[in-house]
Amino acid sequence: MQTIRIKRASTAGAERERTGPGRDLSPLLAGAATAVGGCGALLALAGSDSPLRGPFTLFFLLAAPTTAIGAALRGLEPLGRAIGAIAGAIVLDMLVAQGMLAVHRWSVNGGIIAVTVISFCLLMGCVTVKPTKT
Repeated sequence: MQTIRIKRASTAGAERERTGPGRDLSPLLAGAATAVGGCGALLALAGSDSPLRGPFTLFFLLAAPTTAIGAALRGLEPLGRAIGAIAGAIVLDMLVAQGMLAVHRWSVNGGIIAVTVISFCLLMGCVTVKPTKT
C-alpha cells in the first residue's frame, strides 16, 4: 500500500518560523514521556508498592511499542501513522499476553521484559546506518 503525496505550490517567504514559548516543547515532552515510561518499567520490575506503579507501567506498555512501530511507519501521513502505531502497540501487548498465557508462563515481569525486547528490536530494525565516505 502506497501513500500518494500531493505537492503543494510553495510560497516563497510565506513560511514562518515558530516563535514563542511553545517552539521547543516537543523535545521536552519526549524526555518527560521517556522518564515516565522508564520509571513505570523500573517500578514494576522492582515490585514497588507505589501508587504510580500502575499508571506508569501502563504508559510504558503502550508508549514503547507505539514509538517503535511509529518509527517503522515513517512513510505514512501523521494521522495514519499515529493510528497505526497505537493499534499496533495494543496488538503487540495482547499477543505477548496471549502467548505467555498459552504456554502457562505468565508473569508481570516477563510481560514487561518481552514488550521491551520486542519494541527494542523493532526500533533497531528501523535505524539506518549511513555509509561514511573514505
